[in-house]
Amino acid sequence: MDFIKRKRKIEEINMLSPLVWAYVGDSVYELFIRSILINNSNAKPHKLHLESIKYVKAKAQAETLDRIYENLTSNEKDIVRRGRNSENHHIAKNANVADYSHSTAFEALIGYLYLTFQDERLDEILNMCIK
Repeated sequence: MDFIKRKRKIEEINMLSPLVWAYVGDSVYELFIRSILINNSNAKPHKLHLESIKYVKAKAQAETLDRIYENLTSNEKDIVRRGRNSENHHIAKNANVADYSHSTAFEALIGYLYLTFQDERLDEILNMCIK
């Protein structure tokens, strides 16, 4: 994605809150899922939206993290731990607390990999997420 500029140094990214990583990861994962859906379907936007929810809702992300966890490096597991343990004052609308914290951890991992230019590894992990 050449049109999106990532300007922070890795040292600065490491100092960001894991909730910031999750904020970015949420968008990256959503774009990935939407791209997969439109590349494999001629569905109308409403149907695409309903299908994307199956992947991006908190419970689905928590299940995805559980499924791929053993394939993560120790550094990636540490990022997940930091994301899961972040104090989030947001109240989940359609998820329980455990699923919400695990989905935040998943999004933090995706955002961290994106922000630190680990595009090849990000691609590997995103492709593990699709069943």
